[in-house]
Amino acid sequence: MSATVVLNVGPLGDLCNPRPAPAGLACQQWAAALRAAGRRVIVPEITDYGIRRELIRAGRKRSLALLDGLAARFEYLPLDTAMMRRAAELWAQARQQGRPTAGDQSLDADAILAAQALSLGVPVIVATANVAHLSRFVPADVWQNIPP
Repeated sequence: MSATVVLNVGPLGDLCNPRPAPAGLACQQWAAALRAAGRRVIVPEITDYGIRRELIRAGRKRSLALLDGLAARFEYLPLDTAMMRRAAELWAQARQQGRPTAGDQSLDADAILAAQALSLGVPVIVATANVAHLSRFVPADVWQNIPP
């Protein structure tokens, strides 16, 4: 069984770009291949938030519509209390180990994303450009290394 793919902001941003650069187009083809192969692909709420807030600020309505479509096309994973409590544990553990992934006053989306991925209770891999931070908590790799 192939691991469930959890999308971070890099790949999700590429997927909701109506005029992608060649790398973004390749990411879109990769996501289509995942879907065609029957892979489970997750859009976590914290990642949606990370992309959505900037799209709203920039007035990118077409990209927002594409983002909404991705949440429907793949699987959307809303946040809940258990995830946020697990994220707090991950945040604290990273600091106790002297390896924080964000500033002390930061919400730390990496810890929240990791908690969302871990909540699935199945093998996962986070597709991200931030492998170093996320791999402390959960398997992670750049999307180009994750086969369909």
